[in-house]
Amino acid sequence: MISEKELLDKVPRGLFIAGSWTDGGAGAFPVIDPATGETLVEIADATPEDGIRALDAAVAAQQEWAATPPRTRSDILRRAFDLLMARADEFALLMTLEMGKPLPEARGEVTYGGEFLRWFSEEAVRISGRYGLNPEGTGRMVISQRPVGPCFFITPWNFPLAMATRKIAPALAAGCTVVVKPAELTPLTTLAFVALLEEAGLPAGVVNVVTTTHSAALSGPIIADPRLRKLSFTGSTPVGKKLIAQAAEGVLRVSMELGGNAPFVVFDDADLDKAVDGAMLAKFRNIGQACTASNRFIVHRSVAGEFARRVTERVAAMRVGRGTEDGVQIGPLIDRKAVEGTEALVTDAVARGATVLAGGAPIEGPGTFFAPTVISGVAAGSSILREEIFGPVLAIATFEDEDEAVRLANDTEYGLVSYVFTRDLARGHRMIDRLETGMMGLNAGVVSNAAAPFGGVKQSGVGREGGLEGIHEFLSTKYTLIPAD
Repeated sequence: MISEKELLDKVPRGLFIAGSWTDGGAGAFPVIDPATGETLVEIADATPEDGIRALDAAVAAQQEWAATPPRTRSDILRRAFDLLMARADEFALLMTLEMGKPLPEARGEVTYGGEFLRWFSEEAVRISGRYGLNPEGTGRMVISQRPVGPCFFITPWNFPLAMATRKIAPALAAGCTVVVKPAELTPLTTLAFVALLEEAGLPAGVVNVVTTTHSAALSGPIIADPRLRKLSFTGSTPVGKKLIAQAAEGVLRVSMELGGNAPFVVFDDADLDKAVDGAMLAKFRNIGQACTASNRFIVHRSVAGEFARRVTERVAAMRVGRGTEDGVQIGPLIDRKAVEGTEALVTDAVARGATVLAGGAPIEGPGTFFAPTVISGVAAGSSILREEIFGPVLAIATFEDEDEAVRLANDTEYGLVSYVFTRDLARGHRMIDRLETGMMGLNAGVVSNAAAPFGGVKQSGVGREGGLEGIHEFLSTKYTLIPAD
């Protein structure tokens, strides 16, 4: 296995514009290991002018890339998939170093992120339209799909590879060029990935990457540029709203994968073994730092005590540490602000009458760790039931009947994903219809899959990523009439 130093020495540290690695106009900035607080490397810091240069490159490459045969685009994506799988251990280690997640989870993200390359390599050759006589018989209708055009992607820090591949792969498959701005906290994986795309044969200018500590200043001019045709963002709802407002000026196509406040509903007839297994996945995967992480455990009063006992036993036994260490299940939170936010939510819940059954506080020492936590008896009105936790805290509230469970689950402005555990098939189908979320796990604690459409309703966003639907976010429909005579 490659050493940490050898790996970091291999990672590009510049901006990637028009097929070349360049310095940033604002100098450089450090990327920090959240487990130690130490600097991993320093990388280029882009200016707004650098961002426009990247857009220039994407615009210049757009016409030729759109005209590239679908099979050629498909082959490049497939080669990228093969290269990624061959270097899975390197990408996993890199994610663990810059983000903190345990190495086994990072390996899982490589598999998941790679599937978007494989899936959309297959979809690239299946873009289709239709042809037929119009109802009046006066002409033929030709319906075709064309690439939207140059795209700007803003990706989050919590899944550095998967969020890049989930956006870039369908754009490339559709024939769109791209400018990517990865998160300041975890940019290294994206830099390594774009180097891999170049090795796979991607032409210069098709994908460009700008890393920066001046996100709003860099993004604003790109979004305002009339040559841009698509904006995709994954992150918080408040930031997403601002970006949608900016995009409205140019009437841009937008895809927004925003905040979540996922309910995890356990009915009295649930298989508690499966429910507990599902809870551990839905809550503690990625250290709780996922928009799909279960936020509110809504458990029937008759089984709440036993459910709490079982999850507390599991949580109390979890090993905390640097993600590169064997057996670690909980790594650090991304930064000090995340620790403080998680602690504030637990403190508020306890002040309102909740009981801490495990954990409940930050862990002293180097790095930004928070003990995996279970709290029960969470009262209505607690901040932890309204705000996205983004930390390893499992909060339990109770309900009496199905209608109350539905009311509690839907009592949020968010609607990304929900989880339901019940043995009653009819009840499960009712929950599919009644819960206001874009995705649902029925007796399952993980729902994400490259072949499925990922996205939410209400203030959790617009558009879908992945699945048959994912490529259509990067295509525009064109109708042509051919008269009969």
